[in-house]
Amino acid sequence: MKLIIMTKPTFFVEEDKILTTLFEEGLDCLHLYKPGSEPIYAERLLTLLPEDYYKRIVVHDHFYLRSEYGLRGIHLNHATDPTPAGYRGHTSRTCHQLSEVPVARKQSDYVFLSSIFESPGHQMASVPADDSVFGFEQLQQARRQGVIDRRVYALGGITLDNIRLCKDLGFGGVVICGDLWNRFDIHRELDYKELIAHFQKLRKAVG
Repeated sequence: MKLIIMTKPTFFVEEDKILTTLFEEGLDCLHLYKPGSEPIYAERLLTLLPEDYYKRIVVHDHFYLRSEYGLRGIHLNHATDPTPAGYRGHTSRTCHQLSEVPVARKQSDYVFLSSIFESPGHQMASVPADDSVFGFEQLQQARRQGVIDRRVYALGGITLDNIRLCKDLGFGGVVICGDLWNRFDIHRELDYKELIAHFQKLRKAVG
């Protein structure tokens, strides 16, 4: 099972140090998701990270960063968003309905399905919280029908406690955001050991 870490929606002071440590600890794929931000801030963050890790980063906005920094690829926040003209590289998409998955999966290396669980800490900006959670039986049926498979990753409210359930539902990966970043108070803390320790537990759980 794949583990993807999604950044906090906002930038913060210790972010480059934490991301570098996560990569050093074995993070294989980071999704850089900073909705509504100016590209200069993403550029600054990237320049603070070791270039060796650029190939592990996927961007959700400012797609020129992919070629300029040699990043892994791009992510489209909606299943029906068109791929940029002339782009042929790694592509992923977020699906907000099960009906979107089959077509989006054909056009992508993998897709996110959002939102699987209630997610008070983080929602994709365009997803209303009140109608974004799928029912368990609905997801079981989607697995039986082959809609959910190894190229569909669970997004939304994913925690250490429900990764096993995501495996049982047939997801090929999970996308973690709040469950990791809530371990570090960006306003009061400098020590992020608890966050790194939790990441190690997440890696073990998906393995």
